[in-house]
Amino acid sequence: MTQLHDLTALEQGDAVRRGEVSPRELVAHYVGRADDVGAFVTPTPELALARADEMLPVPDDAGPLYGVPTAIKDLNLTAGVRTTFGSAAFADYVPEVSDAVVECSRVSG
Repeated sequence: MTQLHDLTALEQGDAVRRGEVSPRELVAHYVGRADDVGAFVTPTPELALARADEMLPVPDDAGPLYGVPTAIKDLNLTAGVRTTFGSAAFADYVPEVSDAVVECSRVSG
């Protein structure tokens, strides 16, 4: 049986556009896998799930990767999320604004 993570990103996006899987289901799948390997410095599963919910309904002009989750590195400012830049010197840093990379990855409207 094919698992969601066995699909390419393009196949996942196609499944979202066809309604076979929701962005929330993809996020939940990857959140569970990330916990197993300690993939994130500051895990934000609730934020990821909330953002996935913002992606419905899928617009008719959705691009090929619409609804496919992506990780934000600990090197990018994300408003309200601890961002350490991989350094103990920033262990408690929580930016008030997000950088351009994070803002461009957000769904609008």
